[in-house]
Amino acid sequence: MSWGTELWDQFDNLEKHTQWGIDILEKYIKFVKERTEIELSYAKQLRNLAKKYQPKKNSKEEEEYRYTACKAFLSTLNEMNDYAGQHEVISENMTSNITVELARYVQELKQERKSYFHDGRKAQQHIEICWKQLESSKRRFERDCKEADRAQQYFEKMDADINVTKADVEKARQQAQVRHQMAEDSKADYSSILQKFNHEQHEYYHTHIPNIFQKIQEMEERRIVRIGESMKTYAEVDRQVIPIIGKCLDEIVKAAESIDQKNDSQLVIEAYKSGFEPPGDIEFEDYTQPMKRTVSDNSLSNSRGEGKPELKFGGKSKGKLWPFIKKNKSPKQQKEPLSHRFNEFMTSKPKIHCFRSLKRGGAAPEDFRNLPPEQRRKKLQQKVDELNKEIQKEMDQRDAITKMKDVYLKNPQMGDPASLDHKLTEVSQNIEKLRLEAQKFEAWLAEVEGRLPARSEQARRQSGMFDAQNPATVNSCAQDRESPDGSYTEEQSQEGEGKVLATDFDDEFDEEEPLPAIGTCKALYTFEGQNEGTISVVEGETLYVIEEDKGDGWTRIRRNEDEEGYVPTSYVEVYLDKNAKGAKTYI
Repeated sequence: MSWGTELWDQFDNLEKHTQWGIDILEKYIKFVKERTEIELSYAKQLRNLAKKYQPKKNSKEEEEYRYTACKAFLSTLNEMNDYAGQHEVISENMTSNITVELARYVQELKQERKSYFHDGRKAQQHIEICWKQLESSKRRFERDCKEADRAQQYFEKMDADINVTKADVEKARQQAQVRHQMAEDSKADYSSILQKFNHEQHEYYHTHIPNIFQKIQEMEERRIVRIGESMKTYAEVDRQVIPIIGKCLDEIVKAAESIDQKNDSQLVIEAYKSGFEPPGDIEFEDYTQPMKRTVSDNSLSNSRGEGKPELKFGGKSKGKLWPFIKKNKSPKQQKEPLSHRFNEFMTSKPKIHCFRSLKRGGAAPEDFRNLPPEQRRKKLQQKVDELNKEIQKEMDQRDAITKMKDVYLKNPQMGDPASLDHKLTEVSQNIEKLRLEAQKFEAWLAEVEGRLPARSEQARRQSGMFDAQNPATVNSCAQDRESPDGSYTEEQSQEGEGKVLATDFDDEFDEEEPLPAIGTCKALYTFEGQNEGTISVVEGETLYVIEEDKGDGWTRIRRNEDEEGYVPTSYVEVYLDKNAKGAKTYI
């Protein structure tokens, strides 16, 4: 069906309908535009949400993400970023493929519609002019016919009147003939204009208007097709990101399935394990004697107290209990057996020093001795790894400077090689300092892991540096006996017995036979051994090597039978005797 034949007389309605079609198209454009804005806003909110819950760097939250559940949550946050990115893709594609294209098409459509209706109005105006011409000629013909009829009637009247002269009759006859001729001319003109009008009217209703209306119909159908294609594109834009969104959701499910409760439980153990052994059974204490407490012959205090000074407790002193055991407030009860056992336990394990002093703002010991063994090992290992990374970074910088210096040597015009010597020396010194630091922490780590004897000479010389630099922390530990929650206190007599045990250990160490020399060494630098277990050397001095560096950065040397100790390995140049007993290279 064609609009030209069916709607030949609906020019105004077609004009309104096509304008309504353009309005619908513009409304759809506005809808898509608002959808893109929603997608952008949604994507922005998703990104902000994911950013809000991301762990902060160098914070406690970052440590929590070692657990599989937290890792899964972090993976979910990352996937939400990708998810938000797909909504941004939807917005971009809808903007470029729908909004921009339709906006341009609407402008073209308006111009095309304007031209078609301009042609239609022009045709309307032409047929109206032809109609007006026809009406004018018709009225003129009608007027001329009436004038000719009146002139004929006047002539006949004059001709019948005998009183009228012949000249008047002739004049009336001529006037009637003129009027009659004018009527004939008007008739011919009217007939010609009528034929022309009929032809123009036929062309108008059967050619011009149908063609224009057909073009308008095609234009309207193209608009309908175009809006349908845009709706398909609207759906396809969403459909294109569905696989990627599905992949994001699959990754979230995969992350959720990767949660391992057993692994998280093990991480809790690693995070909070102290390394201490749980306390044994508490001996039964008999209070049936009214005046004096009697300790059985087979009690733990008797069996372990033989040959050792008996521990005395003051009125306010109490045995040191585990942190989770509440302090017994009875002043009459004395926990002598538990005190003996816990004192023995504390002498065989590294002590936890001065928690309260740390809480009050005191600096933590450099060797982390304030932590339980397992936590101390982890902290030391972490410190060693950090120092090794710094060493590698400095070594890479040194290699880069060395290469640059070689380039300057080969191409002097590029730079002065001597200008890099200061920087190279500075980097080398930094590497040496970091290595000494790393060796110090490796020694503490070895002590904790049991590779070195507990509180051996090497450990004492390492920790002695910290003790010399931080005497206030040690003293505050002696003064502040109570744990942070006040659950236990440390006995004076326990410290006394610990010192006695340490003295016994030193005596046994001193009674050992002197180690044989396994080589010699030459001091490269002067070293002042101010800490316990170290020995001072002078640059250029030659000494005997009795114990090689075991990986902790220290070499044991001897000057004479009475003078021996440790010096930094980097301060001496060692010449080992390969045939000597015990000569071994540690890497």
